[in-house]
Amino acid sequence: VRSGWDDDQCLQIRGHGLELEKVYKYCFFRFFFPPTQEDMVLQQIEREVRMREGAYKLLAACSQRYQALEASKSLLTCNARILALLSQLQKIRRAQILEQVGSRSDHVQGDVPPCTGRLSLSDLRIPLMWKDSEYFKNKGELHRCAMFCLLQCGTDIFDTDLVMVDRTFTDICFEDTFIFNKAGPEFRLRVELYSSCAVEEFSWGAPGPRRMSFLGGSLGRSSGKKIRAALESAAACGGGDVRPGHVGPKFNQLAHTILRIEHVREGFKTHDLMLSATEDSPFWLPLFGNMCCRLVAQPLCMIQPVISGQLLVKGSDDWERLDCILRRQTLLCYQSPEELESGGKPLVVIPVRKNTRVCVSEGDPVHGRQHILISTPLQGNNVNYTVTSSNTESTHRWSKILQQHNLCFFSGHWKQCCDDVMKIEMPSSRKSNPVKQGSLYHEIVRAVTLHQEGSRITSRPGAFLGGVCMFCLFACGFTLGTPVSSHRPKTCMLN
Repeated sequence: VRSGWDDDQCLQIRGHGLELEKVYKYCFFRFFFPPTQEDMVLQQIEREVRMREGAYKLLAACSQRYQALEASKSLLTCNARILALLSQLQKIRRAQILEQVGSRSDHVQGDVPPCTGRLSLSDLRIPLMWKDSEYFKNKGELHRCAMFCLLQCGTDIFDTDLVMVDRTFTDICFEDTFIFNKAGPEFRLRVELYSSCAVEEFSWGAPGPRRMSFLGGSLGRSSGKKIRAALESAAACGGGDVRPGHVGPKFNQLAHTILRIEHVREGFKTHDLMLSATEDSPFWLPLFGNMCCRLVAQPLCMIQPVISGQLLVKGSDDWERLDCILRRQTLLCYQSPEELESGGKPLVVIPVRKNTRVCVSEGDPVHGRQHILISTPLQGNNVNYTVTSSNTESTHRWSKILQQHNLCFFSGHWKQCCDDVMKIEMPSSRKSNPVKQGSLYHEIVRAVTLHQEGSRITSRPGAFLGGVCMFCLFACGFTLGTPVSSHRPKTCMLN
């Protein structure tokens, strides 16, 4: 049969066999030797390096200004992610070294860290403050810039869409929702505004020589070369300058702010911006000095069951084996697993709140088991519950998780986020069509128009007769026929 094949077909079949052999070896290795946290970070760094190289090639092939701006934005985002991942890699290796030399004491290892949570930032609004001669009289040189925002929380970095801004804009609106899934209560969410002049001419230069050097250590030669080159160029470029010989659109930081747990609230809030540019800069935009957004947080202990399993709950006469689940601020105990799954009425309800005390008693001299004591003051009296498990390991696990869960409420790590479950708007699977942002002048409705509308205007909620009605600074593309959403900031100004 093989004699009927030509040499090309034999080489092709042999190549497929070698590829399958590589896949089998990779799957076998990953099954018995799962990747460590360091390996996963290295894989993410290599992926970002490849994306950065692809963005640079795309930038070199761009023939239009907007395409070059998008490519330059991608390069800046990749550089920020590479630097964040390298910092995370350094922390992991430092922790490994400290663990090897045994510098961690027993009391540090016994500390219970608070749970993580989900963080969401949405409806970002940035107001602008143009001069009267530029905005109303439409005088002066046309100043047009490309702008976007970069959001960073740990190693999670997101960027917004690119927006072309000129003097017809009263505010810049980003409708996207950004979710950070592994944020701790001590998070620092950094929001950076980048801008680039969109009217200046630019020319393409020949790409400069690649700077290759060895990173050393356990990265390996191939990974070390790419990561070291990415680190040097990423650290050297504050904006879009990614190569020594690169000539093209460059993004510069316009302003920034840092959001913490104190800035979290259910509704919209205004935050101050730290300006990084002056009016003389070509990429300058007349920022008002503030931004408006909706920042909410959901600790994991508030949105999902923390732990479930069987516990021995001490009653008035004897111990009773119940199926228990810890959800939000309550430990629910059911008689059977079926009742737990159906969500029926629990037999015992043990509150776990801010003022709850959780401690582990010494071993029982009769049964030899440790007990978990849960004490909660209710109406001036302490209500005590005693639970335990069938083995010591399970008891330690329950006590540790109960202490961690209580830590989120008692110590106030998540503060106001544990009062109620805040609602997070999930991002849409596909991007909606961008709303055209126009001038505030075209959103002014004069009294003559209002009188001509007659009863149709007067019957609409929020309609005003007489005078001039200027609609929200933070709402873009607002018209009289647009329904007013209850969770969007709508501000009206009357003269």
